[in-house]
Order: sequence, then structure tokens, then C-alpha cells
Amino acid sequence: MEKKIEELAGEFQNMQRQLVAILGQKQQIMAQEEEVKLAKEELKTAKGKVFRAIGGILIESSIADAANSLENQGEALKLRGQMLAKQEERVTKRMTEIREIVQKQTSAAGEQ
Repeated sequence: MEKKIEELAGEFQNMQRQLVAILGQKQQIMAQEEEVKLAKEELKTAKGKVFRAIGGILIESSIADAANSLENQGEALKLRGQMLAKQEERVTKRMTEIREIVQKQTSAAGEQ
């Protein structure tokens, strides 16, 4: 019984680490989404030349191409955010399951 609880405790710790990593990634995605949103707003008032950052350099681009690129980037970030939300849900659910199992086993062991 103790070995099972130790295994579950180890799994729970792994889940905690995964959750921290997922939450960090979600925070990064949210910051990037905000950057894209601000860039779209700036692009609406842009006149003349615009530049896009590609691989550490700036490339001249048309406003339409830059807007399209931002739209694609925003969609990709949205999908990534949705995927991370699903991962967060799965990890949180498993952590709850582990907690319940351990509580049942420890209370059953205490009754004996």
C-alpha cells in the first residue's frame, strides 16, 4: 500500500511540474497574442513602408502582407492556447484523481 502511495506521490509531483510548465507557456502565448493585437492596431494607421521581422532582420513588406502575416500568427497562437488549455485540464483532472485515490487509501489504512 505504501509503495502505491509513493508511486502516486511521484506521479503527482510530475503532474505539478507539467502544470507549471503549461501555465508558463500559456502566459507566453497570451503575451504574444497581445503583441499581435497591438501590431494589428498600429498597422491600421500605417502609411508608407512597413517592415516585418523575419529571423532577426527587418524585411520591407506591403501593409496587406504584414496584416495577413499577423492574422496567421494570431490564429496559430489561438490554436496553441487552446491546446495548452486542454493539456492543463487533463493534468489538473489527473492531479485531482491522484489526490482522491491517496485520500481514500490513507483513510482506509487509518481505519484498520
